[in-house]
Amino acid sequence: MPEYKLVYFAFRGLGEVPRQLFSLAGVKFENVRIEDDDWDANPKHRENTPFGQMPVLFVDGKPIPQSFAINRYIAKQYEGMAGKTPFESAWVDAIADQWKDFNAEFKKYWYVQLGYEEGDKETFKKDIGIPNRDKFFPLIVKQLKENGTGFIVGDSLTWVDVLIANHVDGITLEQPDFLNDYPEVLVHKQKIHAIPALKKWLEIRE
Repeated sequence: MPEYKLVYFAFRGLGEVPRQLFSLAGVKFENVRIEDDDWDANPKHRENTPFGQMPVLFVDGKPIPQSFAINRYIAKQYEGMAGKTPFESAWVDAIADQWKDFNAEFKKYWYVQLGYEEGDKETFKKDIGIPNRDKFFPLIVKQLKENGTGFIVGDSLTWVDVLIANHVDGITLEQPDFLNDYPEVLVHKQKIHAIPALKKWLEIRE
């Protein structure tokens, strides 16, 4: 089995889904966490990444950059996590890419909410947070209902389930009521996070 080393900042962010995928697959990996100050002060960190950014997954010492490339790589190593058929795989990728489009806008609000960026929280919530929430999550609800298995694509876990559940978890930890109009995604998150291997990771993660 290859040796895996995942390098990311010392918080969850874009490094959390790969960590969860490894945990679900029962695969050992080195979880390297770099503090913000260390990243800024030490130019060698950037030099050791293909694109000067994180996360990066090293597979036997060879790097894979970009979080979605990492997610797809891990998922393809383990049966069904990238979809069981080419059609399912395409839908997994489509929903993940739709989430990326959504998050590009939503994070403008979320960074203000978390205090990473300056701005009036209520204004950003009204103008950015709520409109993007109400554009994206109905698509996930529709997909869950049409698929009818409790999973977003197919009849078993894929990495897009992990992606969406992780995002919902992050939102509800900060704003418990923000997704109350979409109970289906809350139920989905509970289902995914109840999987024993993932539940164990969630209990011990930093």
